[in-house]
Amino acid sequence: MLGIDRHALRIAWTVFLFVLAVAFLYAVRSALITFTLALFLALLLSPLVTFVDRFTPAKVPRSAALALVYAVLIAIVVATLIPIGSAIADDARMLANRLPGAIQENPLAAIPLPTWLEPIRERISAALRDRLDEIAKDALPLVGKAAGGLLTGLGAIVSAVLIPILAFLFIKDGHEMRNSIVALASENQRSLVAGIFTDLRQLLAQYLRALLTIAVVTFVVFSGFLALTGAPYAVLLGGLAGVLEFVPAVGPFTAAISIVIVGLFSGYTHWLVLVIFLVFYRIALDYGLQPALMSTGVQLHPLLVVFGALAGGEIAGIPGVFFAIPVMAALRVIVLRLSRHPREQTTQPSS
Repeated sequence: MLGIDRHALRIAWTVFLFVLAVAFLYAVRSALITFTLALFLALLLSPLVTFVDRFTPAKVPRSAALALVYAVLIAIVVATLIPIGSAIADDARMLANRLPGAIQENPLAAIPLPTWLEPIRERISAALRDRLDEIAKDALPLVGKAAGGLLTGLGAIVSAVLIPILAFLFIKDGHEMRNSIVALASENQRSLVAGIFTDLRQLLAQYLRALLTIAVVTFVVFSGFLALTGAPYAVLLGGLAGVLEFVPAVGPFTAAISIVIVGLFSGYTHWLVLVIFLVFYRIALDYGLQPALMSTGVQLHPLLVVFGALAGGEIAGIPGVFFAIPVMAALRVIVLRLSRHPREQTTQPSS
């Protein structure tokens, strides 16, 4: 009667609901990140729980196997992280004490320059020192923000405690939750929903295991190489390189730059060996270890990976950079499953 097209009204209502859902997800992003990290931890621990459960008596519930895995992992983590964390803390303390004085010194004194740059060595050093002074001044507001951020540290502690608890529940009741969600779909769509769950589980589990393995290998290799070549703060820099492997595209580049800058202030002299190591390790990792670990799971073009990392950083900061790659890979898997579903339905009756 009022001249409103019902089709246009349905489209507008759908758009409104979509925008409302996006706004809701953005509003609860902190809780969503906590639950997602718990799900990732559950995917990492689930094979171990299944392995232990396979050798336990049938009368012993699965929750007992899960508790045993948790107890063993906590003991391993504590026994491993205490000495490594202590070494990293010592290196960080030494670096923090030495850095202010190193900034005021000539950072290029121990670095051989090409012959054609030697006449302007002093000017380069002065320009570099001025730039470092600016960075030091700009760092003061960042320190203030970090101090203010300590006031919200309780939330981070709560999340750190909640993540293993939620992961425990995901592993314990994950199968029932999956079946309940599949049952909500119509009968002819249940195989599609179940297939999507299976694909996402395999993809994310493979991706997370590969990422964790790469981070550990990077920490061991970087720490060992830097220690063997006489670089100071080897454990600190190796730990930084390992942690930044969790940040796609941007992380490894940031780690390499950080190692070079710290070496610049610390009198490190094996620059050619360091550059060769960084280049060859990156090639071996990107074209050898990483494809072998991830197999055919995450098939994303490097340009798409860089774009996703940058876009994720703009949307949600560091968590956005970390989650960008698994989200894009998951969307790709879902699209592939949806495109295969009609063909699977047509071939199923004949079989």
